[in-house]
Amino acid sequence: MMLIRYITQIGRYFLMLKEIFNKQTKWSVMRNLIFKEIDDLIIGSLGIVAFISFFVGGVVAIQTALNLTNPLIPKYLIGFATRQSVILEFAPTFISVIMAGKMGSFITSSIGTMRVTEQIDALEVMGVNSLNYLVFPKIIALLLYPFVIGISMFLGVLGGWMAGVYGGFTSSDEFINGAQLDFIPFHIVYAFLKTLIFAMLLATIPSFHGYYMKGGALEVGRASTVSFVWTSVTIITFNYILTQLLLGS
Repeated sequence: MMLIRYITQIGRYFLMLKEIFNKQTKWSVMRNLIFKEIDDLIIGSLGIVAFISFFVGGVVAIQTALNLTNPLIPKYLIGFATRQSVILEFAPTFISVIMAGKMGSFITSSIGTMRVTEQIDALEVMGVNSLNYLVFPKIIALLLYPFVIGISMFLGVLGGWMAGVYGGFTSSDEFINGAQLDFIPFHIVYAFLKTLIFAMLLATIPSFHGYYMKGGALEVGRASTVSFVWTSVTIITFNYILTQLLLGS
């Protein structure tokens, strides 16, 4: 029964994706909705992303330095390890999991509240494609999500540099040399490709759980929790698949 239920949910999710792009809302209305979503989802997330990225980058550098107990191991590996950790995994993947809680809960609760208060029904009565009106602006706004991840990458490496240098674990030149060592430009492409896919998941999965929720105000909180779980699971699953496809060969 559970398997049938999950298959049904997946089918409904793909039908929702199709419906989002049907019967477009007028551009004069959609433009304002997109700017509002950019403010809520992108600009509103910069603070927490900057804070977490800076200090986690510092922690990565310190932990790397503390594990380099052999004096024969060069100190520039601190910069190398910080760069690789931040660019390949921390910024694109773990920030996205955090955003599944921050952005995802906001999206699910806002759409779920509209469902409970029958505002979505009112949109349908007026002849508006409610899925396009509610979800499409979020998808467009989250096309700027790689910009957030780019800031996360920069601040993560900066935090590692400050922790390593001012903590006395390495010199500035050694850290920078390590950060530049064996740099592969495709790793940036890989990270931003993952980010775009995660952005689509962050926009649509929470919207799905908010749009199709049933019940009263209590169910809004429950839908937000379920949304966070499924968005996180999906992001981690796609992370494994994309890593295997793009870096495993």
